[in-house]
Amino acid sequence: MKRLHIGSLFVLLFASLVLAACGTPAAAPMATAVPPTAVPPTAVPAPLDIVDIAIADGRFTTLVTAVQAAGLVDTLKGAGPFTVFAPTDDAFAKLPAGTVENLLKPENLETLKNILLYHVVSGQVTAADVVTLDGKSADTDFAGNAVAISVKDGKVFLNETVQVIITDITTSNGVIHVIDTVLLPPAKLADIVDTAIADGRFTTLVAATQAAGLVDTLKGAGPFTVFAPTDDAFAKLPAGTVENLLKPENLEDLKNILLYHVVSGQVMAADVVTLDGKMADTAFAGNAIGISVKDGKVFLNENVEVIITDIATSNGVIHVIDTVLLPE
Repeated sequence: MKRLHIGSLFVLLFASLVLAACGTPAAAPMATAVPPTAVPPTAVPAPLDIVDIAIADGRFTTLVTAVQAAGLVDTLKGAGPFTVFAPTDDAFAKLPAGTVENLLKPENLETLKNILLYHVVSGQVTAADVVTLDGKSADTDFAGNAVAISVKDGKVFLNETVQVIITDITTSNGVIHVIDTVLLPPAKLADIVDTAIADGRFTTLVAATQAAGLVDTLKGAGPFTVFAPTDDAFAKLPAGTVENLLKPENLEDLKNILLYHVVSGQVMAADVVTLDGKMADTAFAGNAIGISVKDGKVFLNENVEVIITDIATSNGVIHVIDTVLLPE
């Protein structure tokens, strides 16, 4: 009985071990961690500068050619910011035939450069800023020259007639506004003497001014108002008068007569008509001219008529008279 019991226990133990081995699943192998694959960031193209935007646009081929010829590429690729009023190819086509070709000649490149700089304003002036400048002027990079800004019926114009047709083309160094006409800087005014020489109607006056040594005076800063007798006015004088005044011994008298035609300050026609019945001191010390207005016409000393007014110069204004003024 004892042996049977022990053997039975052995059988039962062995069976239990077999069942345990069969019922216990094998341990799963540990997974190896795989690092995620790095995805490179999408490249964002850098914004283009003013020159490259103009090149890429396709509507500014003439402008780009001019900028290259004038040596302004590096300037307009600079940090800025700049505001460029950019004329289209159609705008350049409005210029008289041959104008662009002439400006591209080596001897005219300085003029071309100034014209292009007249289209550039320092700083970034957006459309929202421009419309607040109605009636004002903006200095350009052509030193001493500004563009006038006006807003009419919601449209922006430069110098009254040049329309801004597209606004706010953003660049990396400023902004481009598209215009329909090339901006041309105003012609530089000549001084009183050079204006008189160029006019052609004042040859006797110019000769007298030179003889009397007054050229430097009338080229000075001024401003001056000159009542300028024409050659016809001098021809009214008695025969030989001018020739006699041009003699060396009479040059002091000639100088005083000429100074009697000069008033200090810039007195425009609108100012002159308000002086009816008054006197204006001249540069001939102690001598004044009387001013009168008759039927809308201005007379000096009663019988010398002002026949043309407001010839602007860089240092004053010229009014043309039909008779030489003679101090008493």
